[in-house]
Order: sequence, then C-alpha cells, then structure tokens
Amino acid sequence: MDRLRSLFQKKQEDEQEYRPLYEDGVAPGPESDDEHDVPFSWVEYGIFVVLGVAMLWAWNMFLAAAPYFQHRFQTDDWALKNFQPAILSVSTLTNLGGSTFLAKKQHSASYPFRINSALCLNITVFTLLVISSKAFLDVATTTYLVFLLAMVALTSWATGLMQNGVFAFASSFGRPEYMQAIMAGQGVAGVLPSLVQVISVLIAPPPETVLETGTTEPEKGTAAFIYFLTAVAVSIVSLVAFIPLVRRHDVMIESRMAETMAESMASIEEAERAARKVVSMTKLFGKLYWLSGGVFLCFAVTMFFPVFTPKILSVTPSGDANALLQPAVFIPLGFFFWNFGDMVGRSVPLVVSLRHRPAALFGFGIARSAFLPLYLLCNIHGRGAVVNSDLFYLLLVQLPFGLTNGWLASDCMMAAGEWVDENEREASGGFMSLCLVAGLTAGSLLSFTAAGI
Repeated sequence: MDRLRSLFQKKQEDEQEYRPLYEDGVAPGPESDDEHDVPFSWVEYGIFVVLGVAMLWAWNMFLAAAPYFQHRFQTDDWALKNFQPAILSVSTLTNLGGSTFLAKKQHSASYPFRINSALCLNITVFTLLVISSKAFLDVATTTYLVFLLAMVALTSWATGLMQNGVFAFASSFGRPEYMQAIMAGQGVAGVLPSLVQVISVLIAPPPETVLETGTTEPEKGTAAFIYFLTAVAVSIVSLVAFIPLVRRHDVMIESRMAETMAESMASIEEAERAARKVVSMTKLFGKLYWLSGGVFLCFAVTMFFPVFTPKILSVTPSGDANALLQPAVFIPLGFFFWNFGDMVGRSVPLVVSLRHRPAALFGFGIARSAFLPLYLLCNIHGRGAVVNSDLFYLLLVQLPFGLTNGWLASDCMMAAGEWVDENEREASGGFMSLCLVAGLTAGSLLSFTAAGI
C-alpha cells in the first residue's frame, strides 16, 4: 500500500522518473527552428481519419452482418450458438499474434507497405464475401463456417497490419493530433453501422413480419451484400487517399536525412531504415509503462460492454412501447449511444488532455471499471431494473462509458510519441498498438465471465 501511495501521491517524484522528452511535454511547434518539425495539416488529419475508419470497418461489418450469419447457420444448432464466440476468438487471437510478430520486425519494416497490403487484403476478402452472399448459398453449414472463420482470420491479420502500420506511420510525423485522428476514425467506424442498423429496422418490417411474407432470405442476403460491398468501397477509398500521405512522408524523410546519407542510398525507404532505431519492447515499456498500462486497461474493461448491451431491454413493456423501444431497435440503439460517446471522446483530448500526467491516465483506466456494476442496475433480459429508466441506461451508462473509452484511449496513444526519442516514435506507435490489441484480447476472454448473467 505504501508503494501504491507513493506512486500516485508523490507528484514530484513521478515527474522526475517519467517526464516528457520535450519542454512542456510536446514536440516543438511549427514556428521553432527545428528542421525536423512537421506543420499540422487538416488534409493529412482527414486522411488519418479515413485510415482509422478503414482499420475497424471490417470488424464492424462482421457485427452488423450477424443476422445474416444466423440465417446461414439456422439449420445447425451448434454453429448457430457458437459462431459469434468463434469469430471473437479467431479475431482477437489472430490480431494479437500478428501484432506481436510485427512489433518485433522494426528495422526491416515498411509501414506504407503494411498499410497498403492490409487494404488490398480487405478488398479481396470482402469481395469474396460479396460473392458468397449471392452465390454458393447451398453449401454445407460446416463449409460456410470454415470459410467465414478463414475470412475473419485474414481480416484480423489485415487489422494487425493496419494497426501496426498506421500508428507507427502517424508517430513518425511527430504530430499527436494525427494519432487522435486515427482514434476518431475508429469511433466513426463504430457509430455508422449502429446507426444504419437502427434506421433500417425502423424503415423495414421487423424480422417476425418479414418471415411471414416469405421474403426473409432475399432481404438478409441483400443487406449482407450491401454491408460487404460497403467494406470494399471503404478500403478502396482509403487506398487512394493514402497515396498523397506517402508522398508527404517521403518529402519529410528527405528533409530529415543528411544529404550525404540520402545520396548513398538507393531509395528514401532505405535511407529511412538506415536511420531507424530498433527499440526493444522492454525499453519501450520502461518509458511507456503508465501509458501502455492505461490503454491495456481501457480496452480490457471496455470489452464487457458488448456482452451486456444485447441483454438489456427497455423498461417499457413491449406491448406499450413505441418503435424505438422495441428490442429490435432498442438493442442497436444501446450500441449507438456507446459508440457515439466513444466517437466524441476521441476528440476530447484536443481540448482536455492528461498527456503530461501518465500516472493519472493509468489510474483513470482502473477507475473505469466502476461502470460495470451499473449494468446490473438495468433491465437485463427483461427481468426488471433497479433503476427503472431507459434514460439512465442510455445517458448515464452507455454514453459516458463510451466517452471515457474514446478519451482515455486517444490520450494514451497521443502521449506515447512525447515520452520517447524522435527516432523511437515509430516503434512506440507499434508498441502501443500491441498493448491496445492485448487489452482487447484480455477483455474478450474475461468478458465470458459475464456471459451467463
């Protein structure tokens, strides 16, 4: 206990042990004389937002297409009950393994190549899923399950490439705003599918009515076709948008390299690799232990919300409820409020930030676990709520839980580049993305403890 008190109460000792490498905790501004300064650009910020959207769009499309997968597996009880846990397990474990492998490959890494490869892989995978939603509909359930998990594994590998590549690439610019842009894009990727699902259910007949008309299969197939085709489009747009960013990066690297070194290299990429400093995970953890721990805890705690949200219904009886309070809409509405809070929270660090107090960020990561008992006060499985209010659930549980996730994750990721040397920024971006994925994996495994509630 004395050790814990000393860590959080002795501010002066903390600042001496864990302090930013730049005055005031940030890299020199655009008006300084440092030739390595990179001026902020809203165009580049927007491109990083697009890359953040592409990074998580694939995962959110798999979630949005869950009704379609249920239809494909309706003749196999085992597959119907276990396809979602299987998707979750394959996704997180593949992502963690890939991120760990990529984090160790620093010296030979070409981060633009990793990003482009991930986007091309996503285009290929979702093109195959588009085809599968209209063709080969009579294949065996087991065959389709194997195909689906293979697609999940490939997109998870692509996500690992994107996370490692984009965070490291953004870190090399030395602009924490670009890290925040990536996180904001991820928030957008979470909000849009939830919003589309709410609107589609309000406009279209509910599943029970559609079943009676005998048109369930075509509509679900069409919806899946649109989901997967949208993912293809997002990846293509990101691939095209990334081109000017690579060119800007090449110009930046040229300005950082001595003329004699640049002339002796066959390419800008080789010059960048020659100047790149390979940093061990141990050394990075020694500099970023508060921040890496903060982002790990953030997502470990967050992974409980997808377990609780589908179980919580409106406190208004179904017979008396309007369309928004029917389970078919209220459940995705819960996801929307959480994701909307998350999206807003990812922009908050531009205004309110604790980047200069990493120990406080770590403590905040622990404190967020207080949201979990609040779910028990809501109407789980329609058994009744301790706090008999839908507004309590949506506005005081889901919204702030999502908002604090977005703020804490973004603030930790933005701060990482300020606590390492300039030539360690790329490695720090990859390391922080690894900690993020590790938190997701740990949280997804721990969340099974709440599955039976």
